[in-house]
Amino acid sequence: MNILFFFTDQQRWDTCGCYGQSLDVTPNLDRLAGEGVRFHSAFTPQPVCGPCRALFQTGRYPTETGCFRNGVMLPRGVKTLADYMEEAGYETAYVGKWHLASDDGPDRLAVDHTATAIPREFRGGYTGYWRAADVLEFTSHGYDGYVFDENNRRVDFKGYRADCITDMALEFLDGYDGKKPFFLTVSHIEPHHQNDRGHYEGPAGSRERFKDFVLPGDLEALGGNAAEEYPDYLGQCASLDENLGRLVEKLKERGLYEDTAILFASDHGSHFKTRNRDSHLCGGDDYKRSCHDACLRVPLVIAGGPFRGGRVVEDLVSTESLPKTILALAGVDVGGAMIGENLLDVAEKKDHNRANRVFAQISESRVGRCVRTERYTYSVYAPGVNGFEAPSADRYADDFLYDLEQDPWQLYNVVSDPAYAQVKGELRRALLDWIRRAEGASPVITD
Repeated sequence: MNILFFFTDQQRWDTCGCYGQSLDVTPNLDRLAGEGVRFHSAFTPQPVCGPCRALFQTGRYPTETGCFRNGVMLPRGVKTLADYMEEAGYETAYVGKWHLASDDGPDRLAVDHTATAIPREFRGGYTGYWRAADVLEFTSHGYDGYVFDENNRRVDFKGYRADCITDMALEFLDGYDGKKPFFLTVSHIEPHHQNDRGHYEGPAGSRERFKDFVLPGDLEALGGNAAEEYPDYLGQCASLDENLGRLVEKLKERGLYEDTAILFASDHGSHFKTRNRDSHLCGGDDYKRSCHDACLRVPLVIAGGPFRGGRVVEDLVSTESLPKTILALAGVDVGGAMIGENLLDVAEKKDHNRANRVFAQISESRVGRCVRTERYTYSVYAPGVNGFEAPSADRYADDFLYDLEQDPWQLYNVVSDPAYAQVKGELRRALLDWIRRAEGASPVITD
């Protein structure tokens, strides 16, 4: 089974037609969902780019690897997804954004590959085709830029970035000789905002194409900058979908489609500056870094191999399970060496006693932890602790509690409401139990 992992950056679940988007933004993903398995309630375990990517590559929590915030490189000596895949006989290829090869710790950029070639020893075990930049938004804009190849040579591109990154993935598929199964990762930066311009850069014409957008309920109620930025944001999402379609067509052209599993996911969502307004740590430029669904809930579709039939999984799942699921598709059972679960087991309802909840670690804006169930979101934070400096804390306090049955857009915090005291107690115990198992710590949570 060939495996194509197509993941995006900062894409909300509700940008996609198969998740309820009324505009024609994602027809290709919608078709894949109709063929494969769509996970209706998928959540990231860490809504920051670097930490989430570190988890995708290691199958371990960011607090375990030390990659709890951006600007921390992937540790040496940790067996990675690519290591396992190459051991299993796969040809690996990686295209796009890496975000795990620079360190701005106490020595202040002692290792800095943010805009230079990433040496082979910092590529997390990928030894094959390579067209990547460590921080792609530093080497490119919505149009034009550069990445580096497996020989550390600069590769310039002109045109819309998502198209050009996909061109490189297509180049790999055109040159693929079929001697080994392939594991191709296409890591787009879209629909992330362009940092140095403070703007979501959709393809030319996006503002007109998506002028009839309807804001999700949280963005409509809370403001932020979504009213101005959403057409370009949807334009970026549409471009990603068009490029997903190009890859599918290439697989069909090469006779590879029936033997390829495609995984589509995002690292986290975007709250469009509507949350974390009490945090000064992110300089007022925050789009993620909280336990709200706007940040945590992402699209997740897997199609091909055993993931067939147009099924919809309603159970809550975490994208922390992607490394283990990818390896299972490759015939590798890592057992307890990685966190999460094989998502095929969830789709086939193999565990009738499975706890239907997910957890997340929050960093940078604050040191936080949260639990999300079908009905509730409960989040805690560490008062006075800098989320850029500390991965965890020994004391947390209530941050918020939302009753999603009454408040689906998470607008009314009931964490101090006596009517929810019992619910909060149960969620707090579940959260503490998860922290003990995941982090080996026993913190205190106070009201």
